[in-house]
Amino acid sequence: MRILHILDHSLPLHSGYAFRSIAILREQRALGWETFHLTTPRQGATEALEEDVDGWHFYRTPPAPPAALPGWRELLEMRHNASRIAEVAREVRPDILHAHSPVLNALPAINVGRRLGIPVVYEMRASWEDAAVDHGSTTEGSLRYRASRWLETRALRGADQITTICEGLRRDIAERGIAADKITVIPNAVDVASFAAGSPPDEALRRSLGLEGATVLGFIGSFYAYEGIDLLIEALATILQQRPEARLLLVGGGSHEPALRQLAADLGVQDKIVFAGRVPNAQVQRYYDLIDVLAYPRRSMRLTELVTPLKPLEAMAQERIFVASDVGGHRELIKDGETGFLFPAGDAAALARTIARVLDNRADWPRLRAAGRHFVESERTWARSVARYADVYARALAARPGR
Repeated sequence: MRILHILDHSLPLHSGYAFRSIAILREQRALGWETFHLTTPRQGATEALEEDVDGWHFYRTPPAPPAALPGWRELLEMRHNASRIAEVAREVRPDILHAHSPVLNALPAINVGRRLGIPVVYEMRASWEDAAVDHGSTTEGSLRYRASRWLETRALRGADQITTICEGLRRDIAERGIAADKITVIPNAVDVASFAAGSPPDEALRRSLGLEGATVLGFIGSFYAYEGIDLLIEALATILQQRPEARLLLVGGGSHEPALRQLAADLGVQDKIVFAGRVPNAQVQRYYDLIDVLAYPRRSMRLTELVTPLKPLEAMAQERIFVASDVGGHRELIKDGETGFLFPAGDAAALARTIARVLDNRADWPRLRAAGRHFVESERTWARSVARYADVYARALAARPGR
């Protein structure tokens, strides 16, 4: 079977999206399928139409024609994407077009699939209207939001089969009137073998960060407002009253970083926080090893209530102790008190109390570590998740008997 994957972006860019994509491609190759990979202009400006990265061959799409007006810009991008999808599809002759979010990939793929007689699978990792809200460009009920939702629903209706990453999104798709037998959950997972459990801390790195003798709380990821890192800083101020040795290690970066630094200064805890910046993916494990308790304090919003993140699964694979807000995306992954700890979303005082309780009960940590690791090994490996595509592709091909 030959599958053309249409992706928003890929390696060498580092993101949860890119890592999920590579995991899917790797496991599909292990199943004996032949995969081809096309990225959109969102990969970034490039003159190369093809590129090899870490052993993977990618077809690239040149920049779309410029357009100043919102809406018109997206329309031109979709027409541009459709032209490139058709060009690559005619070259590689796939059995399936597999379009991954956003909808700007899905609608062009559906258009090309109809013209060339190729079935289309649409993988909705997050809805387009929620991406718009998350970036602060619109609000629910606005014209832009409703138009974005209409486009998303149109793509879902036009695809031969739909996959999504979690139950929250599956329910949202079904509520749009999509038949249940057209939707399959291919959940986020981890490559357990790639995560070291119980590796010793790098003492030289600890010294260089000024964390000797500290109880280290940590967050590793992107600094966006919805991640709730500001709540973690507020919680730190409370925790320091009882645990003056506590420190907060923040690894990553993003648009919310200036606001976080200002909050730390306003609360007088800037000298208790280490902003380590972005680090190469190959070095991230060294920072994980310094952290006693990880925190994922996501705020409640439609995106976080529906979508499951990768980070808690990675923490379980590493046998890490962590706390997380009780948004829907976390509740779908985490059993409170068994594989991690949940606290009421948006409540910095509750976050502080939960972290304090976790630190006071270290004797229970071995049980939690083992339970988290068992969960990912038994239910959330990429091999197990990706195997579900076999039935999805079979149903898509059955919808086009001529294939």
